[in-house]
Amino acid sequence: MRIIFLDIDKTLVGEDYSPEPAESIIRWLQSKNFEIILNSSKTKAEQEYYRKALDIRGPFIVENGSAIYIPEDYFPFEIQGLKRESYYVLEFGERYQRIRNILDSISRKFGLKYYGNSTLKEIMAFTGLPKELARLAMIREYSETVFQWNSEGFISAVEYNNLRVSRGSRFFNIHGRTDKGKAALALISLYQKMGEVRSYAVGDAPNDFSLLDTVDHAYLVGNLIHAGARNINSIEELKEVIP
Repeated sequence: MRIIFLDIDKTLVGEDYSPEPAESIIRWLQSKNFEIILNSSKTKAEQEYYRKALDIRGPFIVENGSAIYIPEDYFPFEIQGLKRESYYVLEFGERYQRIRNILDSISRKFGLKYYGNSTLKEIMAFTGLPKELARLAMIREYSETVFQWNSEGFISAVEYNNLRVSRGSRFFNIHGRTDKGKAALALISLYQKMGEVRSYAVGDAPNDFSLLDTVDHAYLVGNLIHAGARNINSIEELKEVIP
């Protein structure tokens, strides 16, 4: 069995956040019988949008490894997790309200702007998200994204409260003491109950490094360097390089 973890922003989708250009690589991966797993800083609501648009039906990992959502009856064995709507949920991260409370307490000192203290219009300006996706991004469960700051000293204040700060393509992500790699390993262990697994991952930013460390074949879009990953110009290049 081959499984592939895909980051979303600037890996699977471009600056306009449209899922349409990703259809070609998703169809190709499906034709090669890959199990496709979105593993992103994006929320459950955002990822469900892309899953529906691209007809991806397996598990997915949200908010920088904070939780795994597994469709009910996906695995042929019992899942020990929370039951929520039509999913089993394995949680690794902190609840959003605690993260929000900590950021609220230091936001004025460090000039922080994030989802919780920004208007919809501001979020669209910071991120470039269209209104529909900006609304989905505001439905947060386990993390925050800092768009603006006047000093990176806020990182120490956040880490003092036993939270983790990850650097994405443009912004800082604040979440519990987990990462994309930890969640990926937990999901790989479930697939291994069904047989041998060969794992792949594609990312573009420092917050993908933990994921790239966990898989058999790692790919990095762009010029960032990771010792265990092969650089590619775009995700479409997978068609040429995947063994």
